[in-house]
Amino acid sequence: MEPQKKKQHQKQEPAMVTGLETLPTCVLVTAILPKLEIETLCSLACVSTAMNSSVSQALPSLSSLNLAAFSGNAQILSGVVGRCRGVSSLTLNCLRLNDSSLPGFLGKNLQELNLLCCSLMSYRVFASIGEACPNLRALVLELVDLESPEAFKTNLDKMLDGCLCLESLSIKLRWRGAGAHFDQPFLFFLPKTLKSIKLQPVHEEGIIRFTSLNDAFRNYLPRAIDSTPVGRSAFGFALQRLSLVLDVITDQLIVVIGICDNLVEIDLEDRPDHVPLPNHDLTSVGLMSLASNFRLKTLSLVRGRQHCQASFKGVDDMGMFVFSKYCTTLESVRLYGFSRVSDAGYASVLQSCPKLKKFEVRNAELLTDLTFVDLSRFSCSLVEVKLIACCLITSETVNQLTSSGVLEVLDLCGCRSIADSCLVSIASLHSLTMLNLSGADISDYGLSVLGKGTPPITHLCLRNCKGVTDEGVILLFLGGGTIGKTLSSLDLGHIPGISDKAVHTIAVAGTEITELCLRYCSSVTDSSLEALATRKQCQDDCKLFRRLDLFNCKGLSADSFRLLKRPFFHGLHWLGVGNTRLNSKGCPALSEIGDEKPWLTICLDGCEMGCHDGWQFHDGKCGYLSSW
Repeated sequence: MEPQKKKQHQKQEPAMVTGLETLPTCVLVTAILPKLEIETLCSLACVSTAMNSSVSQALPSLSSLNLAAFSGNAQILSGVVGRCRGVSSLTLNCLRLNDSSLPGFLGKNLQELNLLCCSLMSYRVFASIGEACPNLRALVLELVDLESPEAFKTNLDKMLDGCLCLESLSIKLRWRGAGAHFDQPFLFFLPKTLKSIKLQPVHEEGIIRFTSLNDAFRNYLPRAIDSTPVGRSAFGFALQRLSLVLDVITDQLIVVIGICDNLVEIDLEDRPDHVPLPNHDLTSVGLMSLASNFRLKTLSLVRGRQHCQASFKGVDDMGMFVFSKYCTTLESVRLYGFSRVSDAGYASVLQSCPKLKKFEVRNAELLTDLTFVDLSRFSCSLVEVKLIACCLITSETVNQLTSSGVLEVLDLCGCRSIADSCLVSIASLHSLTMLNLSGADISDYGLSVLGKGTPPITHLCLRNCKGVTDEGVILLFLGGGTIGKTLSSLDLGHIPGISDKAVHTIAVAGTEITELCLRYCSSVTDSSLEALATRKQCQDDCKLFRRLDLFNCKGLSADSFRLLKRPFFHGLHWLGVGNTRLNSKGCPALSEIGDEKPWLTICLDGCEMGCHDGWQFHDGKCGYLSSW
């Protein structure tokens, strides 16, 4: 920082502090500070003694605390959570916590508890929660599946016996190995208070047996599935939301689930390791069985391709016609892998569901612009549209989608025929906050149009847009439009035309940027990293970087390693530096950064930003580098 600017900064800082301190303490503590993020509060506490006192008074009054983006150790997290004694909702990133450290975060005050990325915890965490949190109403738990089914069931039963008010339960088990893994059985009795349940991963056959154990389904099961009749008067279960990740979705599974007529949300994803047989798969018959559910508002049917290139070949347009004709209450639809459904089938959903707000389709080989022709004839007003890997979609569809002017999310990842022409209509939107143009055929001209537009976009993905260069990024930020003031997440990965010139513009003009992806941008050099590292020192009003992806940036030298150490990037939570010269100094040098910044996850394995779902297993020898 230049001497003159530094003096001005020093003069302004006391004035700002004095201004805050002149406010009545009651206003600060009750009206202003509780609305700020926890990291902002921690920063304010360091400004002055008076501000530290005000923050200390405000923390106990917080009703919720979300530390999902912060994977600190037990000592750091205890220091924060311990000062927020009144929270009823707590979210923790447990990446570095074990069984012994958990009880310190539990208590009777908790009604909502989200424990994410529990890589070091055992199934005993269930029993601990049951003992310490009798008033718990919502629980999200992500664990590693390394113990026996007996240990799982024993500890889960203890938790369910202790948490008698539970209304929402989400259990995600992560298997530390390759390939699909669906061996852990979810066979237990659910509390009658439960309204929402999410289980991952599960077997299709196991879920059918699971339903026979619980009154939510048992009263409606045909004798072929449940041989023990139960009177309808026994039905005292209020399950409304069901989410499952399993090995295969079949007609029998859909029938069993569909007969629970209280359901308003069904979210099913399968990950088959081979192409399912025709008689053990989802067909139009199974889809049509959902037509009797007149309360359904959200439906998600996803066929994942993690293990094999499979699709729902048994579902055709006729199945979609019958289903959409009766499920007219739908507000959100997500359909992945319906390769035999054409424009007629998808259009029937848009036409029959007047309340539809979210429409998401992926790997739809027959979906074309015809689905969206004259979209105004449909009564639905789409707010969120995702057409992922739909290769036949062109700019004409975008023009139709934007005609209503209410679009907030538009994801066109993999739609290669999207061109500059549709960016004129996109630039006229006033509510669009997320735009994904990954792989689109757009150029610098298109970005110049977007840079002059009105949409308050916060998340923009331009990955693999080969026609984009430095000039386009400059026009995007300096075009005078809204996006330059609102953009917080930008993906420029796999673009050969991106170099230091673009990154320097982002460092200066992108004051709201907190996440930046530059992977495979080989023309990015040390100059770019230095501009990003020092931007906070030069511009006090810019946000701190939280995530930075530099994977395979070959232009970075080993000397730029110093820019990752203190005092630079002090707000960074995740850093990807795999396949660069930055990690050429080896584990000891990176360990030094890890010691300086214990909250920072450094990934060398080429993971997407954040390591996929936040707790990706890594095989590297430097265990501290992975998200473990």
